Amino acid sequence: MISMTSQNFEKPTIFIFSTAYLPMVGGAELAIKEINDRLSDYFDFVVFTSRFRRAYPKHEKLGAVEVYRLGFGMPFDKYLLPILAYFKARKVIRTFRRPLLWGMMASYGSIAAYFLKRRNPGFSFLLTLQEGDPEEYLVSGRLGLMGFWFKKIVSRADRVQVISKYLGELAIKLGADKEAVDIVPNGVDINVFARDFPAEDLKNLRLRYGFSSNSKAIITASRLVHKNAVDIIIKAVAEIPEAHLFIAGSGPEEKSLRRLAQKLNIQNRILFLGNVSHDELSRYYAISHVFVRPSRSEGLGSAFLEAMAAGLPVIGTKVGGIPDILQHNFNGLFCEVDDAEDLVQKIKRLVHDLDFGRNLGLNGRRLVEENYSWDKIAQRMSSIFFRLLRP
Repeated sequence: MISMTSQNFEKPTIFIFSTAYLPMVGGAELAIKEINDRLSDYFDFVVFTSRFRRAYPKHEKLGAVEVYRLGFGMPFDKYLLPILAYFKARKVIRTFRRPLLWGMMASYGSIAAYFLKRRNPGFSFLLTLQEGDPEEYLVSGRLGLMGFWFKKIVSRADRVQVISKYLGELAIKLGADKEAVDIVPNGVDINVFARDFPAEDLKNLRLRYGFSSNSKAIITASRLVHKNAVDIIIKAVAEIPEAHLFIAGSGPEEKSLRRLAQKLNIQNRILFLGNVSHDELSRYYAISHVFVRPSRSEGLGSAFLEAMAAGLPVIGTKVGGIPDILQHNFNGLFCEVDDAEDLVQKIKRLVHDLDFGRNLGLNGRRLVEENYSWDKIAQRMSSIFFRLLRP
């Protein structure tokens, strides 16, 4: 993937500042892991993150990555991370040559990187933006503190890597130099999501949920939070008697979503899967007809790419970074934001015209294979790393 080998050069070090890291898994954490796994022969990676739970080791090696978890093992550790990561990195940095500072999202970890950059102007600072919250929240949330730190971090970074055009425009609006913004999206482990499963296994999985030959399986995968609009999907499914909905993920809205399903008397057709591994998720994709996520806001939406890799047509909204990956009538359909009736019509079109949906799914898989494999994404990130580490 990279022409040089670890035998003919001294590996540079990248200090990663991330509010959360493994075993906690979200889009940002997954991106760090997938990139680290593919580039560990060329870079040493050190992660500074919040501890969050006492069961998590304070210091360990995860593969080739050294991880420092800071705090008391409590949820509020993230609020302490700017201070704890700053002082810990200052101490650790003495044993390394000039490292690259990599802040994952304009969040608590990146505040520590911001102060290290101020103290050490010669260090290069790369900021990655993966934020999926609405722009008004990013700019004005928490009494304006989010916008304050967002602007500070963005303006201090030497380069800003964003996962969508939307986030690139936001970074420039908040002070980034247009020439210092790189759009590199998240990727997909195609070997996981594009697998073929034995027909008997898929038949048994459908039987487990009591699906008839006429049942149509809809699936969504996301945190159960307001921005992902799972409530709109439930309202739409209520209008499609043959539809069953898989909901993969957990979050603070789960109880209210369950109540909504009961209120609409469709609780028997709504299947809350909780957090599932990628291996499990790919099996549910294999028995589903369409992936749906009518987001109210979105940085990019890695779940869309995973569903495309599985060959599913997708339905999304024209918000945030989704238009970067979703082309109407090519690999999926757009629906209107907060419009359950429009979503009903889009779902019906795909589940009743299976040939149309199948063609959209094939186009989506081809798009992911050509542009969004983690191998290709890691190579693009390595170019940014080496550019910033150049003396």
